[in-house]
Amino acid sequence: MSLNRLHSAGYMTNWAARLFALAIEQRLKPHGIAPAYLPVFFALGPGKPLSQKALAALAAVEQPTMAATLNRMERDGLIERTPDPADRRSSLISLSELASGKLEVVRQATADINARALSSLTEAECATFLTMLEKIIERLDPRGRGQ
Repeated sequence: MSLNRLHSAGYMTNWAARLFALAIEQRLKPHGIAPAYLPVFFALGPGKPLSQKALAALAAVEQPTMAATLNRMERDGLIERTPDPADRRSSLISLSELASGKLEVVRQATADINARALSSLTEAECATFLTMLEKIIERLDPRGRGQ
C-alpha cells in the first residue's frame, strides 16, 4: 500500500493550515502581531474583557500555552490585565489601546487571505467547505466544543 498525501484529509488540511499561517504571518509581522495572537484578538476584539481560562477555552489551547501567549502580548504592549472583581485570584484581560488600533489591520489581513484562499471556489462551495470543516472539527475535538 502506498501513501498518497493528496488523498489524506489530515495531510491536506495541515498543509493548507501551514500555508494560511505563513500568509498571515507575512502580513501581520510588520505590525508586531504574531499568528499565535490571533485567537486573542478575535476573542477580545468585541471589547469584553475575559479571563485567561476563557481565552484558553476559546482558542482551544492548554492554560500554559495561553499564559505564554498572553505574557508575550503583554510584553509587546498588546494586552492589559485588571483584577477580576468576581475572583481576586484571577485577572481579566483586554486589548490595549495599541492593540485596539491594530484591529483593522488584523481584520483586513484575515479577510484578504481568506478571500485569496477561497477565490477559486464559488459562494456555494465556500459555504459547503466551511460547513464540512465545522463537522470535521466537531468530530475530532476531544473537548466536544468544535469552536
